[in-house]
Amino acid sequence: MQEKTPNIELGSQAAPKTFYIKITKNGPYMVYGNPSINEMIITPNEHGENWTYRNGKSFGTEDESCCALCRCGASTDKPFCAGVHESFNWESEETASFEPLLDNADVLEGPELVLFDNDTYCAFARFCDARGRVWDIVERAQTPEEIELVKREVAHCSGGRLRVWDRREQKMYEPDFEPSISIIEDPGIRVSGPIWVRGGIRIESADGESYEIRNRVTLCRCGASHNKPFCDGTHANFKWE
Repeated sequence: MQEKTPNIELGSQAAPKTFYIKITKNGPYMVYGNPSINEMIITPNEHGENWTYRNGKSFGTEDESCCALCRCGASTDKPFCAGVHESFNWESEETASFEPLLDNADVLEGPELVLFDNDTYCAFARFCDARGRVWDIVERAQTPEEIELVKREVAHCSGGRLRVWDRREQKMYEPDFEPSISIIEDPGIRVSGPIWVRGGIRIESADGESYEIRNRVTLCRCGASHNKPFCDGTHANFKWE
């Protein structure tokens, strides 16, 4: 049977085929291609608004052909799998759609920009509220400063819930990312966040079908998302660390 070619989201590019993540049945994420893995810490500006990410510690995997990242939320060696998932019952079933994210997004049109919003993929990073709600700004954005602010807020949406189309340039705006993985930490609300996958790394389900390839997406690592394997912000509800 011929392998189905995964869809590539508008504005994204697929990483080289050596990079991919395989979801194991009832087990961890197996990461191939040796992408860099580090912490990214959500950091506020002087007004207390979530404004940027700063680098935290790096996790060395240079000598490994692949590594296993925890997705049950109970590892004793986070972010890596320690085999704990084998000792208790947890809900590992993947429930996310294989359909293109934009197909199910709400569309908000402004004079210069069009905002696409699929809140199923919200990772609760809260950059969309910095210096005004992005939904409000896009409706009026015409000046270079307003347009840049919308693009900035959207680009910092780690889960890819938000996408923005530039009418003038006639393209979907996306930041340039190398294939890489980060572990998000959110000290502002004292929680640990999801796995941030960037640069078009393919994610393959336990059943062998690939999800849509996207420039940025977040994978659940607390074990409680209702949109597995993707993060839906549930970690923030119960203060997962």
